Amino acid sequence: MSVRGIRGAITVVVNEEQPILEATAELLNGIVSANRIEPAEIASVFVTVTGDLDATFPARAIRAMDGWDLVPLMCALEVPVQGSLEKCIRLMVLVNTELTQEQVEHVYLGGAKALRPDLAKA
Repeated sequence: MSVRGIRGAITVVVNEEQPILEATAELLNGIVSANRIEPAEIASVFVTVTGDLDATFPARAIRAMDGWDLVPLMCALEVPVQGSLEKCIRLMVLVNTELTQEQVEHVYLGGAKALRPDLAKA
């Protein structure tokens, strides 16, 4: 078994608490479903947001999910690169898994598909 990093990103339309929390939960659920993982297998989750999303801590959405109360979480701001994708939430889920790097499914939703079109599913 190895520790693998699973990436994901999603965008929101507005800087408001509910859309941020809903998008974070949608993204994490997508990662969990695509990779068939359980909270007990998670080493930690890093959550980053662009500087235009400050209405809430997106990690609150993860903390509210069943079974995720013991998973270490950390929120941070993305590097503010001019011209980068706006209103974006990114996750890096570190998981103990039998999956190889090639088998890991990274998840990009909404406008964030533009970040990694090579990894985004249709």
